[in-house]
Amino acid sequence: MVKKKVLASCTPETCDIRVVHLDRVARAKSEAIAENDLERLALTYKIMGDSTRLKIILALRSGEMCVCDIAAFLGLSESAVSHQLRRLREFALVRSRRDGQILYYSLDDDHVLDLVAVGLDHIDEK
Repeated sequence: MVKKKVLASCTPETCDIRVVHLDRVARAKSEAIAENDLERLALTYKIMGDSTRLKIILALRSGEMCVCDIAAFLGLSESAVSHQLRRLREFALVRSRRDGQILYYSLDDDHVLDLVAVGLDHIDEK
């Protein structure tokens, strides 16, 4: 059943009449993501939304780097870089590997690059 109601006023973001397409609402509900997964996804994008963390991700796409390398690349202190890497590691965006006294960081998997690539493709088409 479709409900209709004429709106008294209209904005560019709304329809001229109010129509609820129940089949479309039901489809969207059936395809909805579980709330805890949705929150984790939103946090992942929020973590990647910081320009410093995004620069780190982009720097790591060509291979692993230690904190000193990343700090030199970004022009930031090692402490500031370590803080950002901790956040990226919490959300499984980067991982670390120890070689003696040096801790190397790399992207956790190819999905991280996919997230960035899709975003770059989107802004390139505008």
